[in-house]
Amino acid sequence: MAEMTKILCVDDERNVLKSLRRLFMDEDDYEILIAESGEEGLEALAANEDISRVISDYRMPGMNGVDFLSQVYERWPDTIRIVLSGYADTAAVVEAINLGRIYKFIPKPWNDEELRNNVVMALQHRELKQQNDRLNEELQKKNIELQELNDNLEKKVQQRTEALEIRNRVLAVSQGVLDVLPIAVFGIDPEQMIAQCNDMGQDLFSVGGMEPLGNTRDDVFPDELNQLVDTLGEKHAVGAVMTFRGANYRFRRAADRWLHCQGGGGGADPI
Repeated sequence: MAEMTKILCVDDERNVLKSLRRLFMDEDDYEILIAESGEEGLEALAANEDISRVISDYRMPGMNGVDFLSQVYERWPDTIRIVLSGYADTAAVVEAINLGRIYKFIPKPWNDEELRNNVVMALQHRELKQQNDRLNEELQKKNIELQELNDNLEKKVQQRTEALEIRNRVLAVSQGVLDVLPIAVFGIDPEQMIAQCNDMGQDLFSVGGMEPLGNTRDDVFPDELNQLVDTLGEKHAVGAVMTFRGANYRFRRAADRWLHCQGGGGGADPI
């Protein structure tokens, strides 16, 4: 069964309270609670935390409707507050709105159908507010999650950037070491592209005045040297003597994937 909606009616006139009770008598979804003063109304709210709407008279002895509803707003802000009054002056309306944060100001005598409709609309208003609060809460959670993801992403990007900078520094130092070696050093990728070359290698094997990097070894090395490179990985001994720029060089395979070359009669440094 659906939970009944509790409505608290507060008025110092018992006839008004009886009229309000009769007004909602045929409504199965409503449970009507009554109080004859603001003090009794606060006691009823304290004893029934699930009261969703409060209909209060404006002019009451002792605690008037505005004082009563302002306390209701402070202690039970989610309640929908409606004021009934036979004194519908502008000052009263403004005071009720500012202090009691009322939803509706309805003059006495009221129209039964209008009052029923306002009670229904008040329920819809409350449900929309609760739904909006839930959506805002969910949105805040998603924003926090998104911020955490962004923070983690920025941290990972920073870490990768730092790692890349370190790698680049290592590569720069390594290249510097290769450049000062008295031998020519080449790195050839699986597609036979020259991917690495030190200064001496560039001096000995430039391509039309351009450095060897980015060219295939077939375009950079002479045929004899390419044939020798083709033997890398084979088991039988291989050696050759080649002449570059007036100097003789003796090549031999020192390992399955390495070639050593020593300078010949021209007295040039070994490659």
